[in-house]
Amino acid sequence: MEDFLILAGLFANALAAATILPVQSEALLAGLLLKSEFAPWLLIAVASVGNILGSCINWGLGRSIERFRHKKWFPASDKALAAAQARYARGGKWWLLLSWVPLIGDPLTVMAGVMQERLLTFVLLVSVAKIGRYLAVTAFALNIF
Repeated sequence: MEDFLILAGLFANALAAATILPVQSEALLAGLLLKSEFAPWLLIAVASVGNILGSCINWGLGRSIERFRHKKWFPASDKALAAAQARYARGGKWWLLLSWVPLIGDPLTVMAGVMQERLLTFVLLVSVAKIGRYLAVTAFALNIF
C-alpha cells in the first residue's frame, strides 16, 4: 500500500505541476530516484503520465476560454489574449516542444487549446517535451552523464 501511495503522490504532484499551481515535480522525482527502490523507468512513466495529463487539462481550459473571456473576473484582456494568440500562431504547434520550460510551458499548453490545436498533435508534442525533461532529470540525478 505504501508503494501505491508514493507513486500516487508522484502522479498527483506531476499533474499539479503541469497546471498553474506553484508545484515542482522534478525535485520529487529526483528524490525518489535517489532514495527509493522503484525502477527509474516506472518513476519516469508515472511522472510523465501525470504531467502530460495536467497539460491536457490546460488544453481543455484553453478550448473553453471563449465562453469566459468576457467575464469580469477573466484574468486577461482581449488585447493581451490577442497578442498571445499572435505569438503562438508564429511558431504554431512547435511551441509545444517548450511545454517543459518553467513559467512559459503552462501558458503554452493553455494557448494550444485556445488555438484549437488537435488533441493528438498536442499530446504527441507535449509527451516528447515532458518525457525528455524527466529523462534529463533522471540522467542528472543518477549521474549518467
